[in-house]
Amino acid sequence: MTAPISFLLLIAAAYLLGSIPFGYLAGRARGMDIRQHGSGNIGATNVFRILGRGPGIAVFVLDALKGFLAVRLATWIPGADGLLGVGGAAVIAALAAVLGHNYTCWLGFKGGKGIATSAGVLLGLAPLATGIVLGLWILLFVMSRYVSVASIGAAAGLPVAVIALGWAAGRIDPWLAGFSLLAAVLAIWRHRTNIARLRAGTEVRFERKKSHE
Repeated sequence: MTAPISFLLLIAAAYLLGSIPFGYLAGRARGMDIRQHGSGNIGATNVFRILGRGPGIAVFVLDALKGFLAVRLATWIPGADGLLGVGGAAVIAALAAVLGHNYTCWLGFKGGKGIATSAGVLLGLAPLATGIVLGLWILLFVMSRYVSVASIGAAAGLPVAVIALGWAAGRIDPWLAGFSLLAAVLAIWRHRTNIARLRAGTEVRFERKKSHE
């Protein structure tokens, strides 16, 4: 298999892996379309609110796992790293997986906001930066009780963490820095309706609901 064909296969496989709509499938398993309830999003937060803690955690883990596995495809598909090297191929696979989640082909190219999937790909690409961003997410959530505020803040902090860690190590990876910046912009853009509700004072704070289990 030639390098260009392997690279295209990597992009397609990463996109399709990322496009699996676990939140939607969790709703269907309970006899509902999750898009018709709560925020209408297929992500873990809406699943948590509507279906309970168990399904919400399961969807978050699965969405993160598909992102992590997409990054690993760069080394699993023979020749996929022939054009850009392992680092470049992994970043392209990561981007394809996030786009697959956000614009899944199975639901009319409408999906989630990519936070859990981004966490998964970042765990594969930059585990230390992921830990820092996770800590920032938790801090912002505890302080505000808004999932959207925590997610937007963590997204904004991602490129800062990646670049700062690279600078401290003596080498900033251009692929990783570029991906972190693009992922941050994409995540914030996907939260634009939340930003509008925050400005209007109508955004709903997170409240744990009883599980339907």
